[in-house]
Amino acid sequence: MKTEKKAFIIAEAGVNHDGSLKKALKLINVAASVGADAVKFQTFKAEALATKNAPKANYQIKNSFKKKETQYEMLKKLEFSDKMHKACIKRCKKKKILFISSAFDIKNLLYLKKLNIKIFKVPSGEINNIPYLETLGKFNKKIILSTGMSNIREIKLAINTLIKNGTNRSKISLLQCTSAYPAPPEEINLRTILTLKKKFKLIVGLSDHSAGVSAPPAAVSLGAKIIEKHITLNKNLKGPDHKASLDPKEFRTMVNNIRIVEKMLGSFLKKITKSEKKNIKIVRKSIVALKDISKNERFSELNITCKRPGTGIKPVYFKKILGKKSKKNFKKDELIRLN
Repeated sequence: MKTEKKAFIIAEAGVNHDGSLKKALKLINVAASVGADAVKFQTFKAEALATKNAPKANYQIKNSFKKKETQYEMLKKLEFSDKMHKACIKRCKKKKILFISSAFDIKNLLYLKKLNIKIFKVPSGEINNIPYLETLGKFNKKIILSTGMSNIREIKLAINTLIKNGTNRSKISLLQCTSAYPAPPEEINLRTILTLKKKFKLIVGLSDHSAGVSAPPAAVSLGAKIIEKHITLNKNLKGPDHKASLDPKEFRTMVNNIRIVEKMLGSFLKKITKSEKKNIKIVRKSIVALKDISKNERFSELNITCKRPGTGIKPVYFKKILGKKSKKNFKKDELIRLN
């Protein structure tokens, strides 16, 4: 995971493939082309994820294929088949982008382990699923834990469960997340990134469900080392997550903005930069004659001042010059030179 310098950017394809292998492969192509480091899908079977009568969230009702279908019926259409997994992993290798998927039950955790997945992403809904976390902990793999809909106590329990069952603490990362689609700006709480870093001493990032591209670069400025954001081929497609996703152009803009912010963060040292050095003599000032000055006339606030350029005596010596006799005649605006 590229967390030392640059933020690790995950394009969350999720269920935006709409059950189509063709769309899933295209999402991988797009994610690779817009600069993502990884593309993430969701591994589940509707039978193991929701009861037959489980209701849909309001955002799912608004954006689903059918308004009156149950959550189970919606999820059934969005299952990621074995064929799709293998084809997508192959495509990711070809495009040199990491394949990640979130499993939503123990059986599918074990399935992903068989596929030799490098990073396991725990969705926010499973943060208090202790049997799930106990199973995952035994893998001792890299884990990214989303913290939507949770509090500090629940996050601590999830981390401890993973560690107790065999996962090295250093392999766990946390994502600040607000599980709303889209999430209101006032509920993104980017400062929580700082709280999580201080509290748990782990790599922390942001799983962003807000509209637009503003939150991820801001998160990076606060120290986020992982950014996850939904991506879609077209925001107008029918399906639960398309509306809260970025299209390819928007995603590229987000990636570019993140990389610019990373460059801007720069060094902890306060020093004169290379580009600044060129401007010092132009922008800074020197001590100059405020009016014509005669030889042996004493320098005072009435006959000297500070003006550009900065090629003469620095203004820091202004008071030291006051009262000294001029050794020559000076014209107005001429740089004062003591020797």
